[in-house]
Amino acid sequence: MSAERLLQFVAEQLVDHPDDVSVTPVEDGRGRNVTLELRVHPDDVGKVIGKRGRTAKALRTVCKAATEGDTNVNVEIID
Repeated sequence: MSAERLLQFVAEQLVDHPDDVSVTPVEDGRGRNVTLELRVHPDDVGKVIGKRGRTAKALRTVCKAATEGDTNVNVEIID
């Protein structure tokens, strides 16, 4: 499972509006750094960030662990 699909799946499990979850990969020019932009319903932003950012940090850690090769993955939560 790619990091993008994994982030989509986990985020859908966390929120109340799973149909509003979208993940958009944005690559830099060299293809070594990928930013996954996570968009959720405005009411669910707090759920994917969590207390003191713990859920967001966990999402970033899981996505980095799921990354193959030498690609760097970063997760941004877009509100």
